[in-house]
Amino acid sequence: MRKNNGFTLIEVLVATLVLSIGLLGLAALQANNLKNNQSAYFRSQATQLAYDIADRMRANVTASNSYLSTSTAVASATQQADCTEVSTTCSPEKMAQNDLYELKSALATALPGGAATITSAGGVFTVTVNWDDNHDGLTDNADPNFQMSFQL
Repeated sequence: MRKNNGFTLIEVLVATLVLSIGLLGLAALQANNLKNNQSAYFRSQATQLAYDIADRMRANVTASNSYLSTSTAVASATQQADCTEVSTTCSPEKMAQNDLYELKSALATALPGGAATITSAGGVFTVTVNWDDNHDGLTDNADPNFQMSFQL
């Protein structure tokens, strides 16, 4: 009669190996889920910021060209003290500058490497919001962007 000493130990080792592989797969699935949730959050932040600047532009139609990236880049916009409260000295152009400053501030807090451009062609304005979604330190073509177009 043969003895099968150690056979149960091999079964336990194989079961542990299968369980370990399953747990590693579950951990990878969870990490991928977290990454996708973060990406979706950034996209909804970009959407909100683009619609916010569009609404600000609709409220300040007389200075709509002051919002364009060719006249004032969002990154170089400065706060206008006359426009932070209700004031009679805040011109539409200053309000546009202040709105772009508010957008710049919101981009810096809501999106990593956040940037925005506003262009116009044929009376249609396009707001493009970019951010560093893959966290490589660069906001480039490898990262997603959100684009919306509207007319005033």
